[in-house]
Parts: sequence; structure tokens; C-alpha cells
Amino acid sequence: MRPTFRGIFHLLARVKVNGKEHIPAKGAYLVAMNHVSIYDPPFLAAFWPTTPEVIGAAEIWAKPGQATVVRMYGGIQVHRGQYDRQLIETMLAALQAGRPLVIAPEGGRSHFPGMRRARPGIAYLVERTGLPVIPVGVVGTTDDFFSRAIHGERPLLEMNVGQPIHFGADQLVDGEPAHPAAMRAMRQQNTDFIMYRIADLLPDEYRGVYAQPINDRETSQ
Repeated sequence: MRPTFRGIFHLLARVKVNGKEHIPAKGAYLVAMNHVSIYDPPFLAAFWPTTPEVIGAAEIWAKPGQATVVRMYGGIQVHRGQYDRQLIETMLAALQAGRPLVIAPEGGRSHFPGMRRARPGIAYLVERTGLPVIPVGVVGTTDDFFSRAIHGERPLLEMNVGQPIHFGADQLVDGEPAHPAAMRAMRQQNTDFIMYRIADLLPDEYRGVYAQPINDRETSQ
């Protein structure tokens, strides 16, 4: 699947990958990416040096065309908006087996370049595993990508890989705090930190809510 998609993307677009030297040569880690459209995950998976596990919304497995692709590649299904212990155990098992795991912390496609406020699930995985996070900014995979490509534009697809993010023990939730609200706030803070690192890899129009500090944004609303 990956060589096939590399060939398709090269045929349809001008492909540019920056920062591959930041990708660990082996072992498990988390990959956090912005998520604009259905083209982001196959683009990243096709050009990643190793074969990563990819998390995708469960409804994709029921959509014509998309279902065929994800069933051939594999992937981990997530039912958005639901607590799923089996999902968590599956993700942890993949990481424990030494596989990179790709996550879009926004929780779904934005359908426009600007990033949305991310959900704190990735911070929980960091707590459970202690693994680094590789931030990735993807540019050009807008909903109109395929239409533009087949009309001969050969749009630019760009993947920018940032330096690994390592969280120290003092930055993570330690056990069960007396106040669950404090635990949620810390996880959201760590997730936002990851998203700001992704924003640094993107042009201004892709940064969305991460174009300015979250607290400033909330104050202005």
C-alpha cells in the first residue's frame, strides 16, 4: 500500500518532505499531526520511513472507497466522543510492540486549513508510555486537492517534521490528583503544547486557534 500511494502522490502532486532527520530510526513513539482532510493520513503513512499504526474514525470503515483503503492498510478504529478502554489497550499494545502510532489530536478533519482546539487524549498516552512525540505539519491536503490534481495543477504537498518532544516527569499527571479538574487541565496544557509545536511547522493560515496563546483566545471571546 505505501509504495502504491507514494507513486500516486508523486503522480498527482509535487511532494516535499522536510525534517526526516528528526524521525527516530527505530522503536515506538507518537506522531501528532494536523488533520485537514482524508488525504492527510495516507500522505503521512506513505512517506514515513517506517510503517506506522494509524488511528482513524470508525465511520471510515463503512464508507465506499475509503473503507477499501483502510481495510487493506489496517488501522485502529476510534469511536469519537466515546470512552473506549479497548481502544486505549490496542494503542498501548501497538506502542509496546515498538510501532510508531499516528494521532490527529484535533479528533477529526477540520475541512479547512486552520487547526481546531485539540483533545487531551495524546497527553494521556504520553503519561502511560513516557514516549516522545514527533510533531508533523501537513500542508496542501485540502478537500479540493484531488480535484486540483486531476485538472493538471500538480499542487504542492508538504510534510514538515519537527524535533521530538520529551515531557519530563514534572510536566505529567502523577497518579490521581485530588482534583480531577487539575488533571484535565494539565493534560490539556500538554496537548496544547504539542499543537503549538505543530503550528510552528505550518504557514499562518493553517494555525487556526494555535496562532495565538489559548488563554488570550479565550479571553477575547
